[in-house]
Parts: sequence; C-alpha cells; structure tokens
Amino acid sequence: MTSDHGGSLYLASASPRRRELLLQIGVPTRVMPSEIDERVLPGELPRAYVERVTCDKVRAGVVKAPGGAVVLAADTAVVLGDNILGKPADRAHGLAMLDALSGQAHSVITSVAVCRGEDLRLVSVETRVWFRQLSEAEKSAYWDTGEPADKAGGYAIQGMGAIFIERIEGSYSAVVGLPLMETAALLSEFGVSCWQAP
Repeated sequence: MTSDHGGSLYLASASPRRRELLLQIGVPTRVMPSEIDERVLPGELPRAYVERVTCDKVRAGVVKAPGGAVVLAADTAVVLGDNILGKPADRAHGLAMLDALSGQAHSVITSVAVCRGEDLRLVSVETRVWFRQLSEAEKSAYWDTGEPADKAGGYAIQGMGAIFIERIEGSYSAVVGLPLMETAALLSEFGVSCWQAP
C-alpha cells in the first residue's frame, strides 16, 4: 500500500544521512528543509528538547508540503549526563567534546515524527554508546580529518569515528540519524511502504 502521493515522502530535513537511510529501506523522499529555532530552552531536558524540535520540524514541513502529503522529520541529540553536545564551535570545542566522551558511555536520542494534516505521530529511541579511551594524538588527528566539525557530539559513528566505538546498546541507525525499524512502523501507519520499486 502506498500514500496518495505515489508512496513518496516529504522529508523536512536537509540531512543527507536521513535521506540515505530512507533510501536504504526503499522509501523515496522529496527533500524539503524547514527552518526552525533549535535552541535549547532553559531547564529543558534532552528528551523533551529532541521531541519538541522534531514536532516543530514536521509541522513546519506540513505547512510547506502539498495538502494531504506525508511528512517526516527527525532530530538527534548526543547526551552526556544531562548535557546536550551540539556541533563543535571550533577546534578547541571539538577536542574538548572528544575528551569528555573518551572512555565513557553516553546516550544518543533520536526522535522521529510522521505527520499528515493534523495527524502527528512521534517515536523516540535512546541508544547507549561506549567510547574507548582516546589518546591526544588520536583526538587531534580525527579533528584534522574535518569529519567532526559539523557533527553533533563531534563524531560520526558511520564514518571515521567508528574506530572509537567500543560497543552500542540499542539502534545503530538511530545514532546515524534515523531508527529504521521504528520509522518503518510509523510510515506504515500512514500507508507509506518500504521496499518501493525504484
């Protein structure tokens, strides 16, 4: 079964990784980024923050999309303790993040929302990620690759940062940016099929 728009999905995100993950499960998308305020509110806990931002993104997408279209949005936060680690501001900030993550476990929370009209459904997935101990030389060399500069938490599990990961508990794809099992289930509720013919 497919949606009224030929099974295609509007993706309210500029993230190439989320588009690639959806294509991985056979869901074509039309990319339609939405600009929203992603600042953390005073006293806002990480899960509440991620869920609020995700809902804001998907609602902004619904406003821009054709009537009756199915829109998906997601947001991911890397969380150490109660602190959300955003994208590094500069080299010193990036190295400080890697230093904080070194030898520690942290959480990655990804929320996904799918919406058509007023019907909005949300799921959140939390994954635990363990970093091995990192040397100063490794942290510097990794920063110099350029990969951490635009990544939440200052690393990419699907990229060169994979060698730092001792183990994970939970959804790997959620750490990349979209929990695929949960996303597929949400999409099916809106009549959007996986494994669509190319």
